[in-house]
Amino acid sequence: MERTIIEILNRKLSLDECYSFIQNNKSGGNCIFIGSVRDRSQGKQVEELHFEAYKEMAVAEMSKISKEVLKMNEVQRIYIAHREGELQIGDIAVIIGVSSKHRDDAFIACRYIIDTLKETVPIWKKEIFTDGVSWVNAHP
Repeated sequence: MERTIIEILNRKLSLDECYSFIQNNKSGGNCIFIGSVRDRSQGKQVEELHFEAYKEMAVAEMSKISKEVLKMNEVQRIYIAHREGELQIGDIAVIIGVSSKHRDDAFIACRYIIDTLKETVPIWKKEIFTDGVSWVNAHP
């Protein structure tokens, strides 16, 4: 059985797909992080977001992160899905799921994945406000 799923998708992300993949009989702890589009940022009203990814490099970097995490403690499975394209307020932008023998390992791994993803994965976010546009989270 594959231990990781990594996807960059131009469709709605599914919490059910994540949980269905990470849940297994060897794991007692399942941790899922959901990042969604909020209505305010930088003190301004957000209308929508647009994500762009250098897909090949982004998947390679997320795979690298997953391999590091699988070596940590008792992690069993990892699910990472990130949206690209236009997202509306309330849409899910990213789902990260981790299963492990114990809850602490799942929490630590999930936090490590989202923090590292935001630092190293080439995904760019354009925030579209009622009064302008701003690019954020641009990584080389």
